[in-house]
Amino acid sequence: MPVFYGTEIASRLLLGTAQYPSPLDLSEAFRRSGAGIATVSLRREAAAGEGQAFWDLIRGLNVPVLPNTAGCYSVREAVTTAQMARELFETDWIKLEVIGNPDTLQPDPFGLLEAARILCAEGFRVFPYTTEDGVLAGRLLDAGCEVLMPWGAPIGTGRGLNNTYGLRTLRAQFPDVPMVIDAGLGLPSHAAQAMEMGFDAVLLNTAVAKAGDPAAMAEGFALALRAGRLAYEADPMEPRDMAAPSTPLIGMAVL
Repeated sequence: MPVFYGTEIASRLLLGTAQYPSPLDLSEAFRRSGAGIATVSLRREAAAGEGQAFWDLIRGLNVPVLPNTAGCYSVREAVTTAQMARELFETDWIKLEVIGNPDTLQPDPFGLLEAARILCAEGFRVFPYTTEDGVLAGRLLDAGCEVLMPWGAPIGTGRGLNNTYGLRTLRAQFPDVPMVIDAGLGLPSHAAQAMEMGFDAVLLNTAVAKAGDPAAMAEGFALALRAGRLAYEADPMEPRDMAAPSTPLIGMAVL
């Protein structure tokens, strides 16, 4: 199982906690998937009238909490949100988001790196939401990050792994760095593909929360992750350009 900042996680599935039809749906999704981490937005936790009840629900999941800086568009906003989250959730872990485009929700690479440097210097364990850019990945690691969270596709689109070449290259460039595919997955097959490529985990929210049956979809993703990881560890065959018979020619009848 993956190890993040010295902590072994019980599952390769990280699950978000927003947009579920009901608290029961959220709890069932975690129960049936066995998700190893719950990601939580400070904005949701602080929402008027529901903050304490929501936090009690999250605590009842009995999994580590990964607060995030979702919705932050500047370094100052992201750093301040992270500092508040550390006090509220009593953890140094933070999923760092610094958004650069309101339409694609693509990370701002310059702001992300600056915020990561500040937070790592303050003792945070930073999980940066980034692109598949290998240069940026190297700079984030130099800043003190020990985990990378490259996007599969824009947040909430369900399009899967848009740039498989870039993701494979990133995985090969940093083979020993824990990596979580974060954002854009819509189907269990997308998660299986990420595992087959050698990634350590995936983070989901919309694909599960907006499904007709969130708990069933969460379980489907968990099963797909297991299948994909088994395939990766089995050392799968390389694709071929030409057909190769699976039945030997020796012993065939000669007419």
